[in-house]
This record gives sequence, C-alpha cells and structure tokens, in this order.
Amino acid sequence: MKYFRQAHAIYHNQYHLVWIPRFRRKFLIPAVAKYVASKLDEVRKHYPDIIYIERNIQPDHIHMLVVIPPRMSVSSAVNILKTNTSSGLKRKFPFLKKLYADEKGIWSVGYFVSTVGINEAIIRRYIRMQEKEDSGQAKLEI
Repeated sequence: MKYFRQAHAIYHNQYHLVWIPRFRRKFLIPAVAKYVASKLDEVRKHYPDIIYIERNIQPDHIHMLVVIPPRMSVSSAVNILKTNTSSGLKRKFPFLKKLYADEKGIWSVGYFVSTVGINEAIIRRYIRMQEKEDSGQAKLEI
C-alpha cells in the first residue's frame, strides 16, 4: 500500500469514480476513448496530486480508481476531470456538438463515488494498539 505526502499530511485517499455521458449515449468508441485517455493524462500535468491508479473507458461510462489529496474535495476533482475532457472532446469530435446541441455539456451531472481504504480490522487494531506502539512495545504494519 502506498501513502502520499503533502506538507502537513500523509494520506491514502483512494476513490472509485464512475461517470456517464448525458442520456447514457454510447459515443466512447475506441478512437474517442483513446482521446479521452489522452485528455485525462493532460489533466494530470496541471493537477499532479490527482493520481490515477486504474481507469477503464467503456462506450457509455468511465471507471477510475484515483487518489485525491485531502485538500481537494471529491466533487471538485470530478468537476476538473469532466470539464477538461468535455471541452476537448467537443473541439476534436464535431459530431458531439450535434449530439449535445443544447450546450449543457456531454457528461451527466452526477457521478458515483466510493472510498477504497484500509481494512477496518486493521484500523481497529491500530487504534487499540496505539499506546503500545507509541512506547515502542508493539510493531504494527498497516
């Protein structure tokens, strides 16, 4: 398990994200999916603290396992990903302007998010043993 560091925090904030195109339209065909992947890589250049562990682009949805730093909310990270991919897609693929002519964007407003974390039993054991660990009597691995 990998931990990440910022100035005053050590964290392991992994999230499973899923979002869909509006009306669940299946336009993420291989060429479009490849472009979305490249746009997601571009986003990382500007937001290096958002780390992709895994991603899978299906014709009508995107799954990602990401690390989001504690200073950033999940909703703002999702907004960054959706906004940056949407604008690029509309420029690159004119058919999307026709498919979504109402100017509301190509991604659905909502998304699915679930935390992925350390096993609860490990955390409970760590909390119970903290006093012994602080005094050097216990050697625990998380």
